Amino acid sequence: MSNLFKMAFRDLGRNRRRTFFSALALALGLTLLLLMAGVIRWELQSSTDKSVILQSGNLQVRASSYNEDKTSLAFQDLIANPDQVAAQIASLEPVSVATPRLYASGIVATGDETAGVRIVGIDVTSPANAPYRDGLVSGQFIAADDSGGILIGQTLADKMALRAGDSTTLLINTSNGSVDQQTFVIRGVYTTHTPGYDGAIVFMPLAKAQAFAQAGNHASLIFILLKDAQQAPAVVAALKSSSYTVKTFEDMNPLLVQVDDLANSFMYVLYLIVLAMVATVIINTFIMAVFERTREIGILAAIGMRGSRIMAMFFSESVLLAILGIAMGLVVGVPLVLLLGKVGIPVGNLGLGLMGFLIGDRIYTYLTLSDTITLTVMALVVTILAAYYPARLAAQMEPVEALRSAQ
Repeated sequence: MSNLFKMAFRDLGRNRRRTFFSALALALGLTLLLLMAGVIRWELQSSTDKSVILQSGNLQVRASSYNEDKTSLAFQDLIANPDQVAAQIASLEPVSVATPRLYASGIVATGDETAGVRIVGIDVTSPANAPYRDGLVSGQFIAADDSGGILIGQTLADKMALRAGDSTTLLINTSNGSVDQQTFVIRGVYTTHTPGYDGAIVFMPLAKAQAFAQAGNHASLIFILLKDAQQAPAVVAALKSSSYTVKTFEDMNPLLVQVDDLANSFMYVLYLIVLAMVATVIINTFIMAVFERTREIGILAAIGMRGSRIMAMFFSESVLLAILGIAMGLVVGVPLVLLLGKVGIPVGNLGLGLMGFLIGDRIYTYLTLSDTITLTVMALVVTILAAYYPARLAAQMEPVEALRSAQ
């Protein structure tokens, strides 16, 4: 076996330029695969985290008849005495935060500019508001007794040329089906680094939202964050009630959950496409080597080297080429993915992205040891398999024909 690898090393060194570029093709393919894996892993995890913190929470308690798509404000579709209900839920040990929220459809109007928004009434003291409080870029956070102030996202502020301290008109759909309007002062501008969200959500104190929407002492839902997401089934069981329905993260984000489940299969398809392109380069390299060494192969066969031994010689070359290419790919790819995991890639305003997923303004990468090992093994296996056809071609050469064609 050692003699085979010595011969393989010598043969690869015959045409160092071709060997280098073949290994480079494999290295670039592996680097691309590491980047793809890192982006997909991060995007799935980021979409899940953003959906939990910004949109759905781990759980939501709603009135049984509440229709989220219609943002219903009818009393029978809302939760009465939401502060009391939230306090009872917050007393459960697995619950980190339980806070009432009221949702209503509205329009922001400034001069000739208008934009459809979702108005959210919040308990301003709740820890669930940390993404908006910590994300303030100007102004200040709204106060519980502020009846004339709102908080808007940076994307909306930039779109409508608004800033903290400006006044704007807000129209809202009320519980009786009419439309009311009022002028508000923008107390602060926040960013969650999710342009699609920051351009569509306006916050105001819960009490003001209830008065503005004529919703009385009602809320659309109780937004719940858990200390451990794995405790969701136990909390759901504890909250079972004929008056309310409990929605889990999976219930509220079925597409995201489905995509997450299919992610591995999807990723492997992408991996195989890239590796197939790399394999084409490897196959071409070895086919050229076979025709260049036709006389040598004929001589080896004439002195008694079996076809299996000739094939093993080419497989040895493919192993050495794979090791060289993979080493180059890891040296370049791993640091690059780790760097992008820290600095990210700016993508601007992508809105909500495909199918409503929350997309941030920067894409990062998240490299796992499992993905690195899997991709390394796949690259090694594909490179070895790529040598099969050229090796078979060499092994099937008849010594006399090989020597005659080489003359």
